[in-house]
Amino acid sequence: MKQVEAIGQTLRHIAVGLSDERAVSMYKTMMLARRFDERGQLLKLAGKVNFHISGITQEPSQVAMGFAMDTDHDWFLPYYRDYGFVLSVGMTVKELMLSLYAKGEDPNSAGRQMPGHFGSKRLRMATGSSPVTTQVPHAAGLALASKMRGEPSVAIVSFGDGSSNQGDFHEGCNFAGVHQLPVIFICQNNQYAISVPLEKQTRGRICDRALGYGFPGIRVDGHDPLEVYRVVKEARERAIAGEGPTLIEIMTYRVTGHSATDNDLEYRSKEEVEQHKNNDPLPRYQQYLVEAGLWSEEQEKAFQVEVRAIIDEANQYAEKAAFQSVEDSLRYVYAESNGEGH
Repeated sequence: MKQVEAIGQTLRHIAVGLSDERAVSMYKTMMLARRFDERGQLLKLAGKVNFHISGITQEPSQVAMGFAMDTDHDWFLPYYRDYGFVLSVGMTVKELMLSLYAKGEDPNSAGRQMPGHFGSKRLRMATGSSPVTTQVPHAAGLALASKMRGEPSVAIVSFGDGSSNQGDFHEGCNFAGVHQLPVIFICQNNQYAISVPLEKQTRGRICDRALGYGFPGIRVDGHDPLEVYRVVKEARERAIAGEGPTLIEIMTYRVTGHSATDNDLEYRSKEEVEQHKNNDPLPRYQQYLVEAGLWSEEQEKAFQVEVRAIIDEANQYAEKAAFQSVEDSLRYVYAESNGEGH
């Protein structure tokens, strides 16, 4: 099926507010996230790193989320699969590699936390933690601060379908609804909470839970990044206009195990996974750009060489980088003297 759909004489990316350049930049970021993720899996298999958690096939919607936001003013609270999201708001592959190798230069946690625990003061990205869903009430808190200060800022928080069943999700949503806060809740519904399929988690649509908290809930196809961009952009416009939060449920699928140590074929079939791999949204978006006259086979070949060089350089740098010093290992863990004996 052709991916280029016209509204009048306007291509879809133009209709949703994306320039040609931004539409192509979205694809480049998606592919960069994919190649980093693939390298992370190889490094784990080779025993070079201790842990990797994958977001393959979720990158197109993650990048669309990031491109719909304002990186100068908004607050970002990603979850552990969000490589596409964090790259789209300014994190670099080198920084992701430093985190993967748990090196001292890692801007997320100086190698203290597992990969995927994103955090960056420079990027207005709140530090994540291992207990899932804790970032949801944090997002509501940041949105409250922005509202109290009169700042043109929106908090966007991302989590999985399993997280939507945690108390933190409901508390964060309820608080945001009561106070009409500028926050966007993004549930990346990839159909599994580790080994628990969606049908054993809930009988309803996750987006419909927003109704109980007094704000809109929207379900969107994660295989259509242009539609994801449109929905998130409109949610941000609502938030900035003082119309409160939005819950967006992005329908996607996790084609890898929960992490590199998970044998997912213990709870689902190989045929199911292959079916979803064949529905990968990344080549579909690439084809859209080709049919729109924005991308070519020659550009693709050159770009793949460029991406390989970026990944290789980041990998080599991170592998050789130093671990955090022993002297610094206890910083921010215990109270420190202020030099006056206190």
